[in-house]
Amino acid sequence: MSDDQARTGPITQTRRTLLAGAGAVGAAVVLAGCGDDDATPGQAPTSGGPPGATATGDAGGGDRDSSAPLARTSDIPVGGGTIYASKGVVITQPEAGQFKAFDPICTHQGCPVSNVDGGTINCTCHNSRFSISDGSVKLGPATKPLAAKEIKVEGDQITLA
Repeated sequence: MSDDQARTGPITQTRRTLLAGAGAVGAAVVLAGCGDDDATPGQAPTSGGPPGATATGDAGGGDRDSSAPLARTSDIPVGGGTIYASKGVVITQPEAGQFKAFDPICTHQGCPVSNVDGGTINCTCHNSRFSISDGSVKLGPATKPLAAKEIKVEGDQITLA
């Protein structure tokens, strides 16, 4: 048998089936660990830190209908914020009644930001930190601010503008 040929007998097929099954089980275990039954749909679960600290999942996906409410004003803590990964936005409230919105993708290498804590929007891929007031870089390696997003606040509803 040459190096270009491969065995395709019952032993090889059984081995392939076993490896494929093991890979599928491993993927299912990893994905099951990502879920949180207590999370509000469209809102990232809290990270276990102080109030306003949140985590995020898929920053690029989801329904981004600008007319649907993103959140209620009461959902956004003063001095903190919330990441809405499925909507592609981070909403912050630097001061009472002042709401800001930013893109949830770090400007350093495109990782999704992971939480809002201590007055900053944080990317744990490389520890960049951005201001909740204007998205400016507070700690690198990122050198560019998070892009601002336009939002509307009507009553207690926040929507994309």
